[in-house]
Amino acid sequence: MSFLELNTIYHGQSELLMEKIQPNSVALSFWSPPYFVGKDYEKGETFESWQSMLSQVIEHHAPALKAGGFMVINIADILCFADKNIPRFQAMNISNQKCQVTKEMVLEAKSKYPTYNRYQLADLLGCSEQTIDRRLNGNNIRGGKYQTQSRVKLIGGHLEEYAYRAGLYLYDHRIWAKDPTWANSKWTTNSLKAVSEYEDLYVFWKPGQQVINRNRLHQDEWREWGYRAIWYINSVRANDKHEAQFPVELAERVIRLYTDIGDVVLDPFMGSGTTAIAAERWNRNYIGIEKEWKYVKLAQEKIRQSIQQLRIAY
Repeated sequence: MSFLELNTIYHGQSELLMEKIQPNSVALSFWSPPYFVGKDYEKGETFESWQSMLSQVIEHHAPALKAGGFMVINIADILCFADKNIPRFQAMNISNQKCQVTKEMVLEAKSKYPTYNRYQLADLLGCSEQTIDRRLNGNNIRGGKYQTQSRVKLIGGHLEEYAYRAGLYLYDHRIWAKDPTWANSKWTTNSLKAVSEYEDLYVFWKPGQQVINRNRLHQDEWREWGYRAIWYINSVRANDKHEAQFPVELAERVIRLYTDIGDVVLDPFMGSGTTAIAAERWNRNYIGIEKEWKYVKLAQEKIRQSIQQLRIAY
C-alpha cells in the first residue's frame, strides 16, 4: 500500500483517505470541521450524518498520530440548533413597541368580549392584528414564527466521546477570542442573546511520551499566549473565496506549540489551505485533505503564493 505523500493536498473524503496515511507519522492534526450551520458545502447533511463523519475522522487519527502526538480541533457550539420538540422561545421586547396598546389592555378587552377574534380586538383597540398577536404571544420567536425552533447545542462533549472511543484523550482546552460577529446581531436585538465572539480549541492526546521543548517559543511569547488559555486573534476580514476561514496566526500558534521543525502536520478539512501555509512558514511538512475540488485548487494557489512571498522575503 502506498501512503499519502507529504506537502500535498488530496481531493476526497477524509473518512476514506486517512486510511492511507503512514501509521504513527503525524505529530499534529489541526483542523476545523464543517460546523453544521448550513454552509453550502454542508448541504444534504443531517446532524446524524455529520456526527458519523466526525466520529470516523477522529477514529482514523488513532493509527495516524505518533505516540504522544496531538489532535487539535477548532470548532464552536451550534448556536441555532433546530429542535422541533422544544417550546417556542418568546419575548416581549417593550423597547421596540411603537404602539401604546399593552398586553393588559388586550387581556381586558378579551375578558369583556370573549367571542372577539384578534381582528375585532384590533378594531376595538385601534391597532393592527399583528399587535394583538405580539402582545399575547411575544414578538421574538427564534427560528421564525412558523419554523422549527432552535436552541444552543454543545459540541465538545460529542468530540470527547468520539476521541475517547478511539483511544485519544482530552489534554487541554483553549479559547480563540475573535471579533464579535455583528452579522448575527439579528439574534440579539430582540433577545438577551450574546453575539458570537469565540471558538473552542479542543486538544486531544495520543498516549505516549510527548516532547516538551521550551525553545519552540520566545519567553515573551510564552507569557503572551503560550501559557494562556484564551488567545485573542482577529478573524479573517474577508471570506469571499471560502465561507469559513480561520486566521493563519491561529494555525501558526498551534503548530509552533505542539510540533518541531520537520514534523508532519495533518489537516483533514484543508479548506483554503491555511494550515498548510502556516506549516510551510515554520518548516513543517503537511498533508491536506479536502472534499471540494474548488477549494483544493484555491488552497494550492494560496500555498504557491505564500511560498513565493517567503522566497522574496529571504
